[in-house]
Amino acid sequence: MKIWVDADACPKTVKDLVFRASARLGLPVCIVANRPLALPDSPLITMTQVPTGSDVADAHIVRHVAPGDLVITADIPLAAQVVAKGAVALDPRGEAYTAETVGERLAVRDLMEELRWAGMATGGPAAYGPADRQRFAQALDRLLPRQLS
Repeated sequence: MKIWVDADACPKTVKDLVFRASARLGLPVCIVANRPLALPDSPLITMTQVPTGSDVADAHIVRHVAPGDLVITADIPLAAQVVAKGAVALDPRGEAYTAETVGERLAVRDLMEELRWAGMATGGPAAYGPADRQRFAQALDRLLPRQLS
């Protein structure tokens, strides 16, 4: 099992939690971003820097993810693609995307995007805070032992 992090928009606190889990469980982590990021010195953590562009990091993750891997992303279309390949996706707020849930989340996302384009909905998600970090940590702790068995 490998943990993939769609890192360009991923909060630092989430990456730090993933790095600690990696060290504790001996799991490899691949950070994918379109700019260099500061990473801890660990043989378990690698970084792939992809060119800038729409969905370039997502395409890299989809090409390389394997069944049973865990992908950390807030990008619902990416989550849908990795779930279709047999991986599990977890967003930075602690919501797990599975084959049972990702279709509904993708439909809601598409609806909200249409409403924004029509000027009927504005704004985005609330600022990332301590409660989000805690939900993510709890979800990660629940998912990793399940993925390892």
